[in-house]
Amino acid sequence: MHSLPLFVTLTGQPVILLGTGEPAEAKRRLIERAGGIPVADEHSAARIAFVALEDEAQARDAAARLKARGLLVNVVDRPDLCDFTTPAIVDRDPVLIAVSTGGASSGLAAALRQRLEAILPARLGALASALKAAKAAMREAWPDARDRRRALSEALAPGGMLDPFGTPSVDPWLEARIAPAASAVHVIHLHSDDPDDLTVRDTRALGQADRVIHAPDAPPAILARARADAARLPLAAESAPQDAPGLTVWLVKAEY
Repeated sequence: MHSLPLFVTLTGQPVILLGTGEPAEAKRRLIERAGGIPVADEHSAARIAFVALEDEAQARDAAARLKARGLLVNVVDRPDLCDFTTPAIVDRDPVLIAVSTGGASSGLAAALRQRLEAILPARLGALASALKAAKAAMREAWPDARDRRRALSEALAPGGMLDPFGTPSVDPWLEARIAPAASAVHVIHLHSDDPDDLTVRDTRALGQADRVIHAPDAPPAILARARADAARLPLAAESAPQDAPGLTVWLVKAEY
């Protein structure tokens, strides 16, 4: 990754905004949409700043001055001066999906956002809110955190009771209290180093895996598709745990 995606809480927070014209107004709308308060550069409590100045020298001077005060700075149309960039946003409050190219092409990010807008159902936000309200009931139904995560993952999978692209309803799912599979193994035969060659099923398994067993030279791009908190075990298949709880994914290199 070229940068670490983060979501910053701006509600009621001052955000420095320098500049005039449409670029500055676009940033003002973005700040206010996120609950922030646009302020001038002398405000001492601000933590981040947007610079929308057309003059190159003025923009560089403003960015340097603000960074010297310890602020994170975004300079419009000058990614080399940015501490952070602003992504294209798909808003299904409280679900937010950010698409970023690291400043390489805002047009590409916008095109991808438009595709996602057409695909993602409007009810995603309602599902997220219902799951938040059900956290206590989920802990009661599945006291073990690992069981709870697997039960939710299985319910959210395609065709599951909470499939976001279906007609999910949290209450019937909680009442059903379906126990997650105690243990499962999924073997992926790699025919290339390109993650785009993975099947949909393989990609889903990597995204749900509790552990990934792989050779030491496994393709990093493939491993990157696994859950961030999944254990990575560079072991031979014969020495891998056989009855470990949850989902184990084995990456096996085919001849290619």
